[in-house]
Amino acid sequence: MFSTQDYLDRKTGPYGIGRLSYLQSLVTEFQDTSDEEAKEQVLANLANFAYDPINYEHFKKLNIVDLFLDCLEESNEKLIEFAIGGLCNCCLDKYFKQCIIDSGGINLVIKCLSSSIEQTVMSAMTTLMYLTTPESKKAISALPVVECMLRFSECNNKLLANLAHVFLQDYCTPAQIEEAKEVQRRVAHQFLSEGT
Repeated sequence: MFSTQDYLDRKTGPYGIGRLSYLQSLVTEFQDTSDEEAKEQVLANLANFAYDPINYEHFKKLNIVDLFLDCLEESNEKLIEFAIGGLCNCCLDKYFKQCIIDSGGINLVIKCLSSSIEQTVMSAMTTLMYLTTPESKKAISALPVVECMLRFSECNNKLLANLAHVFLQDYCTPAQIEEAKEVQRRVAHQFLSEGT
């Protein structure tokens, strides 16, 4: 549900903490704590706030998208899951989309495709689709990504398979798909040759 400022003012009351202050306290807590579980909870909260465009001005002031991008380079899989979820939630906003692209975020999102956490992979796939622009399309539909999507399109998880099919159908050319299939055939042939 998207909020209005009037709704937030009524909900908060005259003496409550405002949304900007609350988000600032979350960012500060994330930066100050060394407790991994606390970081995970804070990042999950920030990712949830990324759903609602009313928070986007606050996100800009607090550099929350940069925080999400930084967390994609962490070793903690839960932090990565929540960070890519937060990016997925807000990257349709033109400003954030450009920030992610300009910050080298496409490569960070692509790395999330190799996660063992399915939610991370689904958020990464969706984020890549949302980040596609005429300028970013070449990086997003690069051969390794297309080949990865072909593998996902054949997996048992129907959500992953369906997202991969959408990606292949809407964001790749038939020539790109055929080239990726050829890579798969060569790898399979090489694997079989080495096994005998």
